[in-house]
Amino acid sequence: MTARRPGVDALAVRRTLRYAGLRARHGLSQNFLADPDVLDAILAEADPAPGRGVLEIGPGLGLLTGALLAAGAAVTAVELDRGLARHLRERFADALAGNGAKAPHGPGVLRLVEGDALDQDLTRLLPPPYDVVANLPYHITSPILHRLLGETPRPERLVLMVQREVAQRIAAAPGQMSYLSVFVQYHARVRVAVDVPADAFEPAPAVASAVIILEPYPDDDRLADREAEDQLWRLVQAGFRERRKMLHNVLTRQLPVSGDRVRAALSAAGIEPDRRPQTVAVGEWLRLREELGAIEPDVRGRAGLGTARDRHAELDQG
Repeated sequence: MTARRPGVDALAVRRTLRYAGLRARHGLSQNFLADPDVLDAILAEADPAPGRGVLEIGPGLGLLTGALLAAGAAVTAVELDRGLARHLRERFADALAGNGAKAPHGPGVLRLVEGDALDQDLTRLLPPPYDVVANLPYHITSPILHRLLGETPRPERLVLMVQREVAQRIAAAPGQMSYLSVFVQYHARVRVAVDVPADAFEPAPAVASAVIILEPYPDDDRLADREAEDQLWRLVQAGFRERRKMLHNVLTRQLPVSGDRVRAALSAAGIEPDRRPQTVAVGEWLRLREELGAIEPDVRGRAGLGTARDRHAELDQG
C-alpha cells in the first residue's frame, strides 16, 4: 500500500517552523525536506503496510511521519531536538501511544522516543519484523549503520536519506570500495533510488543528497559467529589503513602475519598481491579471511585495533 503524502513545499516548511516557534539548527544538521516529488519517492520505497513496524530516525516536522501513520504503520520515531519532539507530540496527539487505549506498536500508532539515536538500542526499540526510514546527517551515518546492520534483530528494509557522496561510497563497485562499502554490502543489497538536489530542502544544505535502499541478507548468509566476523573486520580495516598501497605490503605491515603467509593466502584466494584494497570485492575479502586463518593478537608494540565497535567508528575514514 502506498501512503499518500501531505502538501509540502519550502513555504509550508517555513510556516510550520514559525508557527511552532522553531528554527532549523545548523549544529544538528537540520534541513527539512520540502520537495513533494522526493517525499512521494520515499513513501513509494517505504511502502508501509497497515500494522507494519517502522523505525523513523529524525522525524523532524513529521511530514513523513504523518503519511506513514495514515497508511496504518506502527511508527516508532526517535527525535533529538526537544522543540521538534514537542511539536510532534502536539501534532500527533491523537496517535500517540498511551493516549487513551492506544497500545505501543499498534496500527496507526506513534511511539515517540525523545533522545539521541546514538544512545538508543535501535534494533530493540520495536518488535520484528520492522523497517527503517531515516534522514541521516553525515556525522552519524556510519555509527547508525553499524547499529542497524551489525546488531539483531535487523530491519528487513532500510530507506535512508544520506549525503550523495556517502550514498556513492556505500554502493561503490570494486575499484572504488571503502571500508564503509565493504561493511554495508556484506550485510545488505544496496541500491541508490533517488538523487536529491540541495534545493529539495529548507534550508538548502551545501551538498546534494540521495535516497538509498538497503535490504539485509538473511542471517544464514553471514559468517557463522561473531568471532569470525570480528576477524573479517580486523582484516578489512587493516587493508584500508593504506587503501592505495599494494595489498600484500599493507597486510604485512598492519597485521601480525608474515609476508609469506599473506602471499600464500592471497594466492589461494585468487587475489594478486599487487591489488589495492579498494579493488577487492566483499566475496574476495571473505575468501581471504578463510585462507589467512586466525589472526593472532598484535604484540608488536603498536596500538591495537580495539573493539569491534571502535573499529566500525572508523567507517567514515573509508
